[in-house]
Amino acid sequence: MSAPVEPIGLIAGSGRFPIAFASKARALNLPVVCVGVRGEASSELEPLVDQFHLVGLTRLGQMIRYFKRAGVRKVVMAGKIQKVKLNTAYFWWHYFPDWRTITFWFFRRRRDNKDDSLLLAVVDEFARDGIVCTSALDLCPELLVKAGVLTKRVPSIKEEKDIAFGWELAKEMGRLDVGQSVAVNNRAVLAVEAIEGTDQAILRAGTLCPCGGFTVVKVAKPQQDMRFDVPTVGCATIESMHKAGAKVLAIEADKTIVIDQEETIALANRYGMTIIARAA
Repeated sequence: MSAPVEPIGLIAGSGRFPIAFASKARALNLPVVCVGVRGEASSELEPLVDQFHLVGLTRLGQMIRYFKRAGVRKVVMAGKIQKVKLNTAYFWWHYFPDWRTITFWFFRRRRDNKDDSLLLAVVDEFARDGIVCTSALDLCPELLVKAGVLTKRVPSIKEEKDIAFGWELAKEMGRLDVGQSVAVNNRAVLAVEAIEGTDQAILRAGTLCPCGGFTVVKVAKPQQDMRFDVPTVGCATIESMHKAGAKVLAIEADKTIVIDQEETIALANRYGMTIIARAA
């Protein structure tokens, strides 16, 4: 008899990336123990995994216990966590952290609370209990987009100039770990993504460019750790662009996840938009 397959842990945030990962694991008969962040993870995950636990954002100790009891030694992170919640009134009272989270937040040393700093600190916290964080893309690399124009519409000369202009800016914002997206028009910055996320930055750009037709550039950070916070777009991104009046989405080839790629491209074609995946 063959030895049982060791389960892999999934820390699931919002969006369809965790669902895509769980579906691929199910197709490969790989057991998954999922800890979904309450208020973020989709209930669609439950039938796709072997164990499903909803856990509060500030319950690190509880997450680790669930994984250890299930024999999980490797975990992946997938999905978005709305970091803006950290700035809500009475955050610690509302989310009622366990002791492990209190220790992590107030007594573990880190330089700042930027995305990479926090996520690397979480990785280290799991490692204290012998749980290693790996990339979800090791299992489903097909989610990473290849270089080329993905849509029927190609960018105009003006839009090509905006892409080049926005690309340099987005890379610099990524280097500073502020955000990964910028919206530009006529080589001027309309909006820069920060704590609010890409969709909200796009919608804000729409209010600042009522004539529409602007370009959104989303790239990987120069120091991108593929275990977490990999730039991701999908149908929701295209809907936000349509609502705001954006015309072009430029993303980084081989370092950007396009969720439900066929549906996303079809939606962009329906709206007469351009999606271009550009090599670094």
